[in-house]
Amino acid sequence: MNELESAHEDEPHGQGVAERLNWLRAGVLGANDGIVSVAAVVVGVASATPAIGPVLTAGAAAAIGGAISMALGEYVSVSSASDSQRALIEKERRELAEMPAEELVELTGLYEAKGLSPATASLVAQELTAHDALKAHLDAELQLDEDEVLNPWHAALASALAFTVGAILPFATAVFLPVGLRIPITIIAVLLALGITGALGAKLGGAPILRPTLRVLIGGAAALAVTFALGTWLGTSGLI
Repeated sequence: MNELESAHEDEPHGQGVAERLNWLRAGVLGANDGIVSVAAVVVGVASATPAIGPVLTAGAAAAIGGAISMALGEYVSVSSASDSQRALIEKERRELAEMPAEELVELTGLYEAKGLSPATASLVAQELTAHDALKAHLDAELQLDEDEVLNPWHAALASALAFTVGAILPFATAVFLPVGLRIPITIIAVLLALGITGALGAKLGGAPILRPTLRVLIGGAAALAVTFALGTWLGTSGLI
């Protein structure tokens, strides 16, 4: 291995790395959703009544319903995207079968537009076409890879799992802690978790950590404050 290869052997390359980072960022965001939404529900109910039954029921319903909702939303969204990807791939495959000469000219033009000389662009287009014409066109025209079409089932499962992982913390603190500690410990634990996930999401996105983390913390604190106030009002008003 030469020095150039050694210097870059640990550097991430390729669309697969970017896709994995996107999945990881999506997982962090899903966990954030689970933390905030379930925490808001259990804090609101716990502030309205000291009874464990309503908190347990509401927390379980929020966690299960939220995970299913996240999974369904992700499945529908990714299914639409994967359908579009497959349609584009089939269109390109059909054009290559029906008009190969025209497609070769088009591919050559694409490489010329990227800065290659006409002779070099023609040579590259011919060699890539001989190796794998469909792959060459998908990459140059659409930045697609036939082997990396999005899987809606994977997306749905990952989204539901991330939401559930995030929901576990506020659910557990609200259900298993004594009444006097239930709300303050839940709020502290949730804000700490949001700070960690906010910083992690910013780190994965290559952004400065402070501002995104503060946004997540402020949003989570606002949600907790609103539901706490609403639950307290309902509990003292005699409506519950």
